[in-house]
Amino acid sequence: MIKAKKTRFERKMVLYGLIFTAPWILGLLLFHAYPLIMSIYYSFTSYSILNPGEWVGLENYQTLFKDNVFWISIYNTLFYTVFFVPISMIFGIGLALILNVKIRGQGFYRTLFFVPSLVPPIATTIIWLWLLNPQFGLVNHWLEQIGIPGPAWLGSEYWSKPSLILMSLWGVGQSIVIYLAGLQDIPQDYYDAAEVDGASLIQRLKHITLPLLTPVIFFNLIMGTIGALQNFVLPYTLSNGQGTPANSMMFYVMYLYTNGFGYLKMGYASAMAWILFLIVVILTALIFISQKRWVYYQGKD
Repeated sequence: MIKAKKTRFERKMVLYGLIFTAPWILGLLLFHAYPLIMSIYYSFTSYSILNPGEWVGLENYQTLFKDNVFWISIYNTLFYTVFFVPISMIFGIGLALILNVKIRGQGFYRTLFFVPSLVPPIATTIIWLWLLNPQFGLVNHWLEQIGIPGPAWLGSEYWSKPSLILMSLWGVGQSIVIYLAGLQDIPQDYYDAAEVDGASLIQRLKHITLPLLTPVIFFNLIMGTIGALQNFVLPYTLSNGQGTPANSMMFYVMYLYTNGFGYLKMGYASAMAWILFLIVVILTALIFISQKRWVYYQGKD
């Protein structure tokens, strides 16, 4: 009898749980699972917003590999990822180490470096368009003061991507917070023991701080790589969606968006989306495989 009552109570609890989670489950199925499944199907069709299209098999994928702009967008995206991710990690770790030093006004300085990451991307774009303006921008003005002629920055095919990397570093505050959390998780006993043994600041950094910070570095490497591969807002706003100059700012997701919502080639855009998904999965898998050689977890052999 008690067992039967317990069973009814458990079923009741399960029912209540399903009722409360139903909105989330329905949202997951309607707005995530269904579009995901349909995008696979559409990648093999000529579907557009204006007509249902027809089955074309691998034609979208074959056309992509013959598309010059597609390859340019891959190059631009990989260039940005290869340079921005390591630079942002070095920059973030360095600032986190400085901000971890106990000085007066520590909270103010931490807030100061974090605030730029809260600025909306459009506002960030407007600020940097002014700073990097080749005629009256502050950056070129400062360079002229020390006798260096400033480049055209965003107006140059060769300087546009380095300019974008420079702009993106302005929003590195979120990763700094994560690095700071990792630094504060390192036991002080390790530093005390190393100091007693006569270890220098560089030796403590090399043999204690960085090894124990590797799980955080690993996390930021994964998130930074995925985010860089999906870079969209800044280059789209800077070039008005055109990828100028000379397609040097045409990033992969920009070209995907242009095909899907500009040219209404949804089947083509779906094929691009799944190629990007495979690239992200492969790179993420390689990073996960590599962690066995360089990531150290406390408490594990």
